[in-house]
Amino acid sequence: MSRTGVYLAHPRPGSFNHAVFDAVVQELRDRGSDVIAHDLCAEGFTPGLSADETETVRAASDSPDGQLSLHRAEVATLDAMVFIHPNWWGMPPAVLTGWVQRVLVPGVAYKLAASDGEPEGLLEAGRALVLNTSDTPADREENEFGDPLDKIWSACVLPYVGVTDVRRVVFRTVTDSSDEARESWLREARDQAAALLV
Repeated sequence: MSRTGVYLAHPRPGSFNHAVFDAVVQELRDRGSDVIAHDLCAEGFTPGLSADETETVRAASDSPDGQLSLHRAEVATLDAMVFIHPNWWGMPPAVLTGWVQRVLVPGVAYKLAASDGEPEGLLEAGRALVLNTSDTPADREENEFGDPLDKIWSACVLPYVGVTDVRRVVFRTVTDSSDEARESWLREARDQAAALLV
C-alpha cells in the first residue's frame, strides 16, 4: 500500500484550498493509499526556526518538539507527497516555508558532505504534486515574475531531497471564479492525485 503525505497551508477555514485538500485526501483514500493529512495552520505548526535548527551539513539532532519530531518521522516513510497552497507574493505561506525548513533537514531529507557539495536526497518519496491557487493570470505570472513557485518546488526544494517526479497544477484566477470552474478544478485535483499513485 502506498503512503501519501498531503499538506495544506491556508489559514482560512472554508477556503478553496481547503476544498482541494478535502477532495485530494478523499480521492487518495478511496484508491487505497494510506494518507497522512496535515492542515498545518489548523494544527498550529510553528514555522519559526530556532538557532539550533539552522545546520545545513550536520544531521539534525532530535527535537524536544513532539509535533516536529512526528513530521520528520512521517516524511521519511512516504511514497509520495502533495502540497496545497496559495501563491502569496510568489511564495508559499509562511507556515509551509517553515515546514520545509524545519522538517526537510539534514539526516532526514538529505545529507551533505560539505556546505558547497552536492546533496544526496534521502526521501523515499519519488513523486510530488503541488496544487496552487492564484489570482495572477498565467501570462503575467510568467512574463513579469517568471513563475517563482515553479522554481521553488521544481528546482530548489524537491530535487534537493530526492524527489525526481515533480508535478504542478495552478488553479486561476480563484477570487472571481464561478462555481462551475471550481467544480472543474476539484475534478482535476482528484485526477492529478489519482495519477500520482500510478
